[in-house]
Amino acid sequence: MSNAIVTNIQGYSIHDGPGIRTVVFLKGCPLRCKWCANPENLEASVQIGFLSNLCTGCGRCKKVCPHDAILSDGARRIDREKCRRCGTCAEACYYGALVRYGEDRSSEEVFEKVRRDKIFYESSGGGVTVSGGEPLTHAQFVAELFELCRQDGINTCVETCGCVPGAAMELVAPLTDTFYFDLKIMDPQLHRKYTGVDNAQILENARFLAGKGANILFRQPIIPSVNNTEENVRATAEFIKSLGREDLAIQLMPYHRMGTAKYAALDMTYELEELKIMSAAEIDALEALYKKLGVQCTVSR
Repeated sequence: MSNAIVTNIQGYSIHDGPGIRTVVFLKGCPLRCKWCANPENLEASVQIGFLSNLCTGCGRCKKVCPHDAILSDGARRIDREKCRRCGTCAEACYYGALVRYGEDRSSEEVFEKVRRDKIFYESSGGGVTVSGGEPLTHAQFVAELFELCRQDGINTCVETCGCVPGAAMELVAPLTDTFYFDLKIMDPQLHRKYTGVDNAQILENARFLAGKGANILFRQPIIPSVNNTEENVRATAEFIKSLGREDLAIQLMPYHRMGTAKYAALDMTYELEELKIMSAAEIDALEALYKKLGVQCTVSR
């Protein structure tokens, strides 16, 4: 059985696939989207975060750290150069101020945990979703997990940015009931500017899945001043229609700032600090434009 670093197994989710779902979050992502709401899942390895608002200054973490990586004061608590990410400090913290992001888990271990919620899947048409990060950077792990799910009659869903080798898609596609597939920015240069890579592989994988008849819901995070333009909507709509399937649709995901505290916890800089939330009317206008262009569109609320 393959292993992956899992940051969270979140039950009773209703926004990550059909029905009530359990979402498995895996670490590691090839993109560096400036608006990412899950920065703890970007690196593939375990990380330690510090939530300063929960710290009481008791000093237990400093006493137990075997690498002298705990700083005495200030907003930063972890010396990142000394820290070996062992998690000893997090285990000693009574108040949850120190958090270990990631645990090494086998696909079988994860399956045994998610199958406990099977009663909710059966009553709602739900199942198991893998997310991240980019879960298909662990394609073998996902394939093994989904094979176990399939044997047990559990529905499967992948949330993907699409930026993985084609072989990863080929491995997982036969075992996946639904793909939630991001189309962030259609212009390749702008895509590189805001995510770190161009979108050639992403579009290739979208064409592959569409050609295989996979059940796909495209999704688009709507980022003000980045991709909320008529030009990007028209280009996205044109691409979706070029796939030659009338059942394909897109769901808009309005920008939010709910992940910003985790940047501070990891001593990372959030580059979109000045960005403002779009109004409901602005989002509705983009939804209407997609529909006018002949693409089914909904908004994640």
